[in-house]
Amino acid sequence: MNPSRTRFSEVLAAVLVVSAAPALFIARGSVTFAWLGYASLLAGLGIAFWINRSLARDLSLIAVPIFLISLISVEANLEWGNIALMGAVLTLCVVFPYAMSRWAFREHVVRFPRRPGEPWSRGEWAWLAAVLVLGYSILPVFFITSGSYRNWPAIETPSEIARLFVGVGFVGIWDELFFICVVFALLHRHFPLWIANALQAIVFVSFLWELGYRSWGPALTLPFALIQGWIFTKSRSVFYIVTVHLLFDVVVFLVLVYAHHPRWLPIFFVMPVDGS
Repeated sequence: MNPSRTRFSEVLAAVLVVSAAPALFIARGSVTFAWLGYASLLAGLGIAFWINRSLARDLSLIAVPIFLISLISVEANLEWGNIALMGAVLTLCVVFPYAMSRWAFREHVVRFPRRPGEPWSRGEWAWLAAVLVLGYSILPVFFITSGSYRNWPAIETPSEIARLFVGVGFVGIWDELFFICVVFALLHRHFPLWIANALQAIVFVSFLWELGYRSWGPALTLPFALIQGWIFTKSRSVFYIVTVHLLFDVVVFLVLVYAHHPRWLPIFFVMPVDGS
């Protein structure tokens, strides 16, 4: 087979696999899009197995978690049963590709690098400070003006506040472990940075859309996903990208509390229209 044609087919296979995410997550509830999503997964894997078994194995480690996530709802829900179910499925979506890559395929592509003994640079510390400033400036505007804060339940009790805080943090950590350390790393093994990063961002943004980042949310989540993939290649540290994400999530948590109860936490400059 012509090398250029093979290369095109490999990219096509990867595109089909990741394209299942918007069909299954963004268009959740549509039977038509659900079938299209599952068909896209199978078609992408089929093409990959035909042309490149190594690529097929890695794409299967992305496809299976996408399929598992499609079986549950990832909309924000603070009920204990949903927390347990979602936590178990999301954990499996990281453990499965890690275990398969390391022990079944014996390739250990999925890793969680820590960069021990190498301190963060001044630029990396400066970016952490910038993250807080950007989060404080942008996130209240997004959540409140778009009304997306309503995609999270209003919290009333200390238990609900604690569950929201833990849930936002858990999903933030999981985002980096799965989308960056699993999806991006597996794709980057076969494709240049810009292709692998763009493909992982499709899955990243689709998941966050269902979670609640709707309206013009992708205008924020898309560049965030791309920046996180790029930072990971430069920092070589899962701890760093998780720290970046958790700093944003601290602001997210505070905005969600404020948006539902402005008088509880009057620290932002955008007032919810229906706030009290």
